[in-house]
Order: sequence, then C-alpha cells, then structure tokens
Amino acid sequence: MKVIQWFPGHMTKAMRMMRENAALCDGAIIVLDARCPASSFNPKLNAVFAGKPVLYVLNKSDLAENAEECAKLIKSSGTAAVALNATQSGCRRQLFSACEAVVREKRERAQAKGYERVFRFMVLGVPNTGKSTVINLLAGSKRTVTGDKAGVTRGKQWIRLEGFELLDTPGTMPPNFENQTFARRLAYVGSVNDDILDFDDLALALLADMADKYPGRLSERYGISDFSAPLAMLDEVCLRRGFVLRGGDYDYDRACRAVVDDLRKGRLGPVLFDSSDDIRALKF
Repeated sequence: MKVIQWFPGHMTKAMRMMRENAALCDGAIIVLDARCPASSFNPKLNAVFAGKPVLYVLNKSDLAENAEECAKLIKSSGTAAVALNATQSGCRRQLFSACEAVVREKRERAQAKGYERVFRFMVLGVPNTGKSTVINLLAGSKRTVTGDKAGVTRGKQWIRLEGFELLDTPGTMPPNFENQTFARRLAYVGSVNDDILDFDDLALALLADMADKYPGRLSERYGISDFSAPLAMLDEVCLRRGFVLRGGDYDYDRACRAVVDDLRKGRLGPVLFDSSDDIRALKF
C-alpha cells in the first residue's frame, strides 16, 4: 500500500490559529475516534495546550468496541476522558458533567471570590472525528456544520453556552505520518481525504485487518470462509453483492468502495483497530 500523507495548506493555517488562540482558552476538548483512539491522537495538538487541562472525548462509541475500556486506559494516564456517541442527545448530560469536572476547581475558586466565570475550551482533533457534532451536542442544537467527509470545518467559530464558550477548529493531521499503520486506520474510518487514497489498496488492507481481528463479521456479511488472501476475499464480496460487470468480470472498484463504506457505516459491527499497547504508548 502506498504511503499516506495528507497535510493541505489550510491545516498549517489552522495550527497557527490554534497556537494564537490557546492563551484565550482555559483548556481543550480533544475528540478522538473511538474505533482508533491511538491512531486519531495528534501529538501536535497536545503541544498547543501543554500545562492546561484536557478532556479526551472518544466519539462514535456506537461504532466502536470496548470504547469505555479505552477511555479508562486514557484516564489511567492522569487525564480526563469520556466515551460517547455525540449524535445521541442523551449523552449531553454526560459530556457536560465531564467538561464541568475539568474546570471544577477553577469554578469553585471563582465562586468563592463572589463571581461566576465563563470557561473557554478549544475543540480539537483530526478530521472527521466529530468535533462539530460534539459542540452541537453540548449546545443542544445545530450550531456548526457537520458532515461525514474529512475537512468540513475550515475556519474558527466561537459558540457560547451556559457557563462555557467553545472554539470550533478545523481538523488537523500531523505534518508527517511516521506510523503508517495509524495512517491506514485513519483512512479506514474516513479521517483522510478519500481523493488521495488508492481504494483498491485500502480495501484489501481493510479485509486483511478484519480477517485478523473479526473474521466472523466477514463471514456474516459476505459469506467469506477462506481468509488466507485479501484478493480472494474481495472476489467473495463481488459474488455475494452482485458486483459483476457485463462479460462476467468482477467490478472490483465498486466492491472496494462497498467494503470501506460498510466499515464506516457500522455494517461490519463495532470495531477497535488500536491495541491497549498502542494507547498506553501515547503521552496524553
């Protein structure tokens, strides 16, 4: 599979904006994809908020396996973390409580002095982790534009809530992917612009990873029984889904898109691509 690198010009501007506005914020909400929390961790974002409290939100927990356990692993490093599905309004109280806990001591000190403070959080993350959806959940209404493609948010936007102000920021990748395994996993879940990807390679790699971790899901969805070769598995996808061209050739392009889309839409069940060791190795 070819090397994945994606750091367009607007991300350089976004990083500069984040550094310029960090002094205005009391802390950060960093949104991770619960299906690959280590892969979606961008150490460059953490550096912006060194010394300030950070809340990690493992979003899309409905599509993930063991999201709560991953959140506990992050908490064990001494930082706040919560796993949730930001599209569910029932998670609003859970997220508000987590934000309040991060600034509780500061709020109590302000109240002891006889005044109420509005605390500011910058909301950060790699593309398509659901930053804007997290903000809309806290706001209780649609305040920001959301989408299922990487790069929807391009500029900054302040959102005023009761007791908080949130700064929405564009999704930002590391300038260089030193870990191509992490880069590939981000491509699986849609955090990398699809236009730069070779979908044939991506789908074959995804089938190989799914065969290693979740072979039963492939059997259930596509009728695959032989997991020894990704291309043979793709043939089974074509047969099961009817992706056959006139003349009898398999429509591999359509099959590759379908496999990746099935993963992203949760049709292959809840998944977790990162290991506990992947998470423990990070410096939260």
